[in-house]
Amino acid sequence: MEELERLVDKLEEGDVPLEEAINTYKKGMELSKYCHDKLKNVEEQLAEIVTDNGQKQTFSMPEGE
Repeated sequence: MEELERLVDKLEEGDVPLEEAINTYKKGMELSKYCHDKLKNVEEQLAEIVTDNGQKQTFSMPEGE
């Protein structure tokens, strides 16, 4: 996440040659996809939680979160 933020800051500064900006943008998109996939994986793992009595219970996030 820190690397992605660093890349965004670099691009926002605007003092980046075009070729470097393109490569930085591509790297940022790769990191963004990685973070999205990681978050989706965690959300799927949390989709079912175990209650105190050992029963599985479906977990759902409130809308807007």
